[in-house]
Amino acid sequence: MVTPRQCAQWVLRRPWRLAYRVLSGFHHNHGILLSGAVAYYLLLSIVPLFAVILIGLSYFVDQSTLLYIMGTQLELVLPGSADALTAQVEIFLANRHVIGLFGIGILLFFSSLAFSALEKAMCVIFHHRLEVQRRHFLVTAIIPYIFIVMLGLGVLLVSLITGALSALELQRIDVAGLSLSLRGATGVALYLLGVAGLILMLTALYLVMPVGQIAFRHALYGGIAAGLLWELTRHLLTWYFTALSLVDVVYGSLATAIVTLLTFEVAAIILLLGAQVIAEFERSVAEACALRSVREEAQDSVTS
Repeated sequence: MVTPRQCAQWVLRRPWRLAYRVLSGFHHNHGILLSGAVAYYLLLSIVPLFAVILIGLSYFVDQSTLLYIMGTQLELVLPGSADALTAQVEIFLANRHVIGLFGIGILLFFSSLAFSALEKAMCVIFHHRLEVQRRHFLVTAIIPYIFIVMLGLGVLLVSLITGALSALELQRIDVAGLSLSLRGATGVALYLLGVAGLILMLTALYLVMPVGQIAFRHALYGGIAAGLLWELTRHLLTWYFTALSLVDVVYGSLATAIVTLLTFEVAAIILLLGAQVIAEFERSVAEACALRSVREEAQDSVTS
């Protein structure tokens, strides 16, 4: 009897075949176009998303602390554009008293657009699941707001940890007669928390966005791979936009929007490629199990 684990091992022993299937499937699903759509809606959603989160958290955490945390975390996602977006959100927060409930509803709607676009892109990549499974429309409507709440809780947790580390930075620790300072620990902790939070968010996206159930370890592997690949890509983009790019000369005042959109495009390609890896791995394992089962049945019939 062939087990799924044996089939998975058989697929993993042929990584180049899996890589070809991933790239072929990504091209067949028009992955670049899907990534462009996700990037466009993410550009529409990014400011309303953080505005909603910071408006809610500003009742519990100091606004300057929230803006500092937001700027630090955005730098992990938008190298070079984080300061401009942080400044825009700060202006928005300064005028939050004129928003009202209707304005909050509009912000929530625009905040959910990126998640909705990403879910539709995932449906295209995991189209083999749609043939046998469907998701209730109410679940589809609620998922974006669940992720918004998760992001808010993550920012709240980071703000609490930042406050504790800021207090520790003012103290010195004596170890074996040596006096050690924790100065700079906040910046290091925020970076590590940002990377870990990004990986957890990617894992959650791979786990929840596709229709049906994905093994947690597959989603985690995809989240780790996509998170580390993005961290490398982020540094390359920072170097490119700083040293080689002529975007400021060509686009002038639109440069920030163009850089942000291009960054989101690259991030969406990495995210959807990770999803394509999971989808092709699932299909390859299913095909391998079916093929080996047929072979075993044929051998049994011959021997009998």
